[in-house]
Amino acid sequence: MSVIIEKTRELVEPILASKALTLYDIEYVKEGHDYFLRIYIDSPNGIDLDTCVDVSEAVSLELDEKDFIEDVYFLEVSSPGAERPLRSLEDMEAAIGEHIYVKVREKVNGIEAFQGDLTEVTDGVLTIHYLDKTRKKIVSFPYSNVKKARLAVKF
Repeated sequence: MSVIIEKTRELVEPILASKALTLYDIEYVKEGHDYFLRIYIDSPNGIDLDTCVDVSEAVSLELDEKDFIEDVYFLEVSSPGAERPLRSLEDMEAAIGEHIYVKVREKVNGIEAFQGDLTEVTDGVLTIHYLDKTRKKIVSFPYSNVKKARLAVKF
């Protein structure tokens, strides 16, 4: 983890804790000629624009005071989004009952990607209820077979 991300994490977490928010992720990236410090925040009730502005202002003041980033950068504070990545088994457990998209490393029943409702995570095994055309099906496979996963918007 980069020093900038680690120092930013140390600075941001107390601010978020005081507002009953959680840190989802931090990115420090160069895109073209510009650097971006992106802070993704979350809460059980979701994140609105006013919350992002409030956190951005508080973090900006602290970043200006600590002044540990030499590059000129843009600060962005946002939610991780409706289709946020599920990056760990703990993320999966927290997403039980949610509609998700999962791409697997090795095909399961000849299928390489599933979109459906995550109904269970037991001993590292995911159970997803999904539709195959109009037929309801259930699939289970180990988390170790997950290549990529995210929340999905259900239509």
